[in-house]
Amino acid sequence: MKTIGLIGGMSWESTAVYYRLINEQVRQRLGGLHSAEIAMRSLDFTRIVALQQAGRWGDAGMLLGKAGAELARSGAGCFLICTNTMHLVADPVARMAGVPLIDIIDETAASLRADGRKRPLLLATRYTMEHGFYAERMARHGIDVTVPDDAGRAVVHGVIFDELCRGLVRDESRNSLLSMIAAARAQNIDSVILGCTEISMLIDPRSIAVPGYDSTAIHAAAAVRFALDGTMPVSTAA
Repeated sequence: MKTIGLIGGMSWESTAVYYRLINEQVRQRLGGLHSAEIAMRSLDFTRIVALQQAGRWGDAGMLLGKAGAELARSGAGCFLICTNTMHLVADPVARMAGVPLIDIIDETAASLRADGRKRPLLLATRYTMEHGFYAERMARHGIDVTVPDDAGRAVVHGVIFDELCRGLVRDESRNSLLSMIAAARAQNIDSVILGCTEISMLIDPRSIAVPGYDSTAIHAAAAVRFALDGTMPVSTAA
């Protein structure tokens, strides 16, 4: 079993979900009292949020890159950035770490492609929905991402940072996002990406009106395949 490296804390609420999912899957695969070999570097999210708000993505990438390098020195055979938003700086972080990065965008795209989905609605932070990196990465896989309108993006962003990242799960927010998904069906979407690692705390992808893809669960499963089977991360060149 290879050691899985996790850069977490962004927020720790979703990092806890990663830890649970990875260990559950290892136990299911191996049985008995087996659990995953995990090395974790958990960052102070307040520091990362301040850099995001200031647009200092390069500095944020340096912090994550140093964390990735620490995980590599600790014996991690791969690593995950346990947040969609910070994949904006995935390439420099991977270079600094020096071990394979399992990219949440590529892995989610592979899941959509396997099911023939090409036009998903993306629910995520404003950074992920608006900065272009996510849509551009998905486009390499032939997937055309759509996002809510400006008001909708503000709602989703607020639910993530003001509620889910603080451990607050509210029915009214769930209903708001479900209504947003229902309205988006008129735009001919064929699926929904829960593109923030905290959204899985609020919405069960099996409960929505179109096929749902939980990026956290997809990412965790890819890590387990790497650790147990040696399956390499998805390549955008494929």
